[in-house]
Parts: sequence; C-alpha cells; structure tokens
Amino acid sequence: MTKILVTFLTLSYMLIADALPTTITTTIANVNSNGEIQLSSSVPAGMSGIVIHNYGNALSAISNATVSKGNGQASLQEYRAILHENIPNIQTLAQKGDKVVFGNFYNNVLLIAPNESTYRAITSRYAKTWVHPDAYALDFMKEESVALNKESLKKFAQLNQVGLVLIVAQNRLLILDPISQQFLGEMPTSSNQEKAMAPFYARFEQMDTSTFGFSNTNYTPYFQSIAGLK
Repeated sequence: MTKILVTFLTLSYMLIADALPTTITTTIANVNSNGEIQLSSSVPAGMSGIVIHNYGNALSAISNATVSKGNGQASLQEYRAILHENIPNIQTLAQKGDKVVFGNFYNNVLLIAPNESTYRAITSRYAKTWVHPDAYALDFMKEESVALNKESLKKFAQLNQVGLVLIVAQNRLLILDPISQQFLGEMPTSSNQEKAMAPFYARFEQMDTSTFGFSNTNYTPYFQSIAGLK
C-alpha cells in the first residue's frame, strides 16, 4: 500500500510539472480597430505577457502589457511592471510585427501552501525561482489583510516580477496568473490539511508581527481563504 501511495504521489507531481504553463513567444498579426490584437499563433486564455517594439539599431522596448483571450486574440494594457517617476512611459502604439512574449516571468513562482511540509514537498520538485511567502506575508500584514485576495497578489507580483502563483487547495494545486487574475489550470496534489496555518504558510515565528501592530489579527482559516479566491 505504501509503495502504491508513493508511486501515485510521484506521478501526481510529474503531471503537475508537465502542466505548468511556460513562456510562449509570438508576434502581432494585426491590430484590430477595437484596440485588441490578433496573434500569429494561438495562446491559452488568461496568460499575461508583454509587447516588444523593435526600433532598429539594436534598440527595442516594451510598449504594452497584454492578456490572451484565446483563439489568437489578446487585449492591450498599459505596461506597469516598472514604476519609477524618472522612467518615461513608452508612447509607441502596438504594431503589426511586434514581438509578444506571454509568461515572461513564469519562471518566478510564489507558492501559497497550508504548511511547511506541503511547501517543501512541492518546491523540491520544480526547477523554478521560488519567491518565498515570507516576502508576500510582509506586504499582507502591512495591508492589514485577513484573507487572500487576487488584487493583493497582483500588486505583489508586479512589484516583485512574479509570473505565477501556485495555490494549494483541497487535494489540488491551482495555477494562477496574478497579472490577469485568471486561473490557468489545476492538478491533483496532496497536503496535510490538519495543520494548516492561517492565513497561509510563512515563517511568522521569525517575524516580529507586533512591529506592524497585527499580532492579534484574526486571520481567515487557510482553506476558507483559498475557497474565496475563485
């Protein structure tokens, strides 16, 4: 029985690894009159990315952010990943032939897990750049949040170049693009649900939470908080 269970978990993690979205590079085939763009290839709906315009003479720049709508269509948005008053905004409009990179930061991943054992089990199986939840926990406490929310995750992702957020739900792993705020998929997984930290796993014992005045905060239980995200 133990051997069967180990085999099942191993296969589950392999499937999860295969299911994680990766970077897709394409070009703009046409700019529609409504401001949306038609892509040269199909990209799964919900993937976020950037439009890069080539000015020639080895000079290029990001002109827009974009989110795939599926079926070769995508929306254009203002690019806001780099916010600095001394950096001018790019005024170039998206044009036919511009390069489009979806999932440009998908190697940078934040994992939201209920406890340390689940966190370590998942992160040990991926060759990703893991953004530790401690970093997000600091922002979470400063904002006086009591439950996870997509807006908070998007803000953190933009400031820290996080491309994906993996979220452990009950018996499954949710794959969230925090910029588009859309779930890209899910896969089965296993976790110890009896020892779920609230609001999520982070090394709170190594933080002086009283510094922020939140030592007595009544956080929403982990799985209840996760359920509220969808």
